[in-house]
Amino acid sequence: MKLSPTAKFLKLTLFCTAAVSTSIVTPSALSLIPGLNVATAYAEQEQEQKTKRVPALREKVYSQLARAQKLADDGDVKAGLEALDSIQERASSMNSYEIAMMHNFYGFIYYNENDLPKAIASFEKVVAEEAIPESLRLSTTFSLAQLAMANSDYTKVIAFLDDWDTINTKPKTEGYYLLRAQTYYQLKDYKKGLEYISQVIALSDSEGKAPKENWLVLQRAMYYSLNQTDKVVDVLERMVKLYNKPEYWVQLSGMYGETGQEKQQLAVIEAAYQQGFLTSKSDLRQLAQVYLYNGLAFKAADVMSDAIEKGIAEQNAKNYAFVAEAMIQAKEDEKSIKYFVKAADLSPSGKYDQRLAEVYVNTEQYEEAADAARKALNKGSLDFESNAFVALGMAQYNLQNFDASILAFEQAEKHKKSQRLAQQWIKYVKREKVHAETLRTALL
Repeated sequence: MKLSPTAKFLKLTLFCTAAVSTSIVTPSALSLIPGLNVATAYAEQEQEQKTKRVPALREKVYSQLARAQKLADDGDVKAGLEALDSIQERASSMNSYEIAMMHNFYGFIYYNENDLPKAIASFEKVVAEEAIPESLRLSTTFSLAQLAMANSDYTKVIAFLDDWDTINTKPKTEGYYLLRAQTYYQLKDYKKGLEYISQVIALSDSEGKAPKENWLVLQRAMYYSLNQTDKVVDVLERMVKLYNKPEYWVQLSGMYGETGQEKQQLAVIEAAYQQGFLTSKSDLRQLAQVYLYNGLAFKAADVMSDAIEKGIAEQNAKNYAFVAEAMIQAKEDEKSIKYFVKAADLSPSGKYDQRLAEVYVNTEQYEEAADAARKALNKGSLDFESNAFVALGMAQYNLQNFDASILAFEQAEKHKKSQRLAQQWIKYVKREKVHAETLRTALL
């Protein structure tokens, strides 16, 4: 019952996608919406006018926007929108900057109401105005990319970021690279995504800072999606060192197994167990499987039986059978019996009764072996029915029930898998029967 190197990695197919979903940063209103404060916008436009031809935000419009903002800030969204509607009715008399600021506040209110499509549409109208401050255009374009991400419109995220690239003149920030990386991950373009998330991490490393946990989660997921398992191992080793979370220890152990590094797999998962990190049934079963694969069958049985006793693992036939088979591999046949009994009692199939019969034969408990074999045959659903007949035949022979033994082996003979063995046993039992009868006659 040895496991393949991949069998022990129980969580691997799930951990990447589940973890990445938590790494996507949903922007807050404060980080998204530029120029929310009318007074600030009013002051900033004077600076912009010194370097670029930007129309003024006139006092009359400023006061109307301030009123709309106060209504919205006070929680009266409907009144705030109505105030903006009244401003929009006079849009023909407003300059580009004033119209842009009006749409900016529409966008802010819609965003707070979680109406992302309307918020995006409003902010697109902001950047559509030509005569606006470059700082407003830049920040609004980036906010549009963030809003598109929050709205799961990933192609638009890329389009907005491309627009932002054409007007940005300053060094790119971590937020830019991260947004690119997250978007390409969602678009399943993992190669491009890796370029950007690796740049985020490299930027952090160059500054002597530890990369954020969700960055490594995203990088690990993309490496895994590209089947670059050695790189996944590298990232997980770093995550274990930096964040020391139980799930990262378990995942690292699984990846060591996935890449054929069984000794490292055993060392890591055992270290996790000793630190008390393995508490779920799946984690403990993984540990038991790793022990079994590495020839530590008794430890495998001990871990699983302890998990069952503590109520972590279910008291079901499959788990009891795992313990029993591990005991068999550990040459503890007698100790395996109680677990096979429990497995057999819980299973409608006779397969565990069959295994129990075989163990009883090996431990020379022939009455019990015959009973278990008959029970297995009565229950049915056996993968190898012939094995049950062989066990029954051997038990009956040792009980000196020669005719019953021959009958059982004759049934086993009908199966191709056990035909030759059954024929040999039939000849042997018949000779022993004759010998026993001769001896009995001689003693009369």
